[in-house]
Amino acid sequence: MSPTPQERRAARHQLGAGPNTSGARRGPGGRRRPITVDAIIDTAFGIVEREGYEALTMRRVAAALETGPSSLYAHVVNKEDLDELLIGRLCAGIDLPEPDPADWRRQLIGVCTQLRDQYLRYPGISRAAFAAAPSNLDTLRVSEGMLALLLAGGIEPRAAAWALDALVLYVNAYSLEVSMVNSRLAGGEQHWVVGREELMRRFAALPDTFPHTKRHAAELTAGTVPDRFDFTLGLMIDGLGGARRDA
Repeated sequence: MSPTPQERRAARHQLGAGPNTSGARRGPGGRRRPITVDAIIDTAFGIVEREGYEALTMRRVAAALETGPSSLYAHVVNKEDLDELLIGRLCAGIDLPEPDPADWRRQLIGVCTQLRDQYLRYPGISRAAFAAAPSNLDTLRVSEGMLALLLAGGIEPRAAAWALDALVLYVNAYSLEVSMVNSRLAGGEQHWVVGREELMRRFAALPDTFPHTKRHAAELTAGTVPDRFDFTLGLMIDGLGGARRDA
């Protein structure tokens, strides 16, 4: 008897498990090509890259593979399972350094930056990481590596665990916001995205009941988006000083 989709998913979460194959689709020249988990993931990424994460559905993937949704469900339990596979594939491409107690802050920022860059390759894909249970081995590999860096920095275990959650959440949210802005610009919705000069003009026009916003408009609008990403990561990590085991 063939394994159920749930059994296939469980197998993917075991070390050394490889992708399963069944079903087929026509390749170039009408040749039949197997539908695999990797083929489903590749096709899903192509849809997200071209059309954004909002366009990704099981039916859309099935249509792109020239098959029916039932063929996908032989490999993927549901859309949430597909989301988990996509994030796992992105996490598999992240290089994790050997923890260095003397350089853990820079190493941790580097891993977060890699994760951000992976998400920004596919508009809105970080949405798939929200509220996801940490079970995919590739995803867990990244959280394990980040936790190791925090512990190497002498951070108390519970604080390290909570900091890990906060850092990942910030990277996800940052990536989603950038993707939304880029999507609006690409879709001709420039009226929903304003530049610094326009923001400065709007702040200057505020009534006097907003004295701090008016006075510090330059500071509120300063810096590039990557500058603010680096600043926030640094703020979060430096704030862990009081949670060190030797503090």
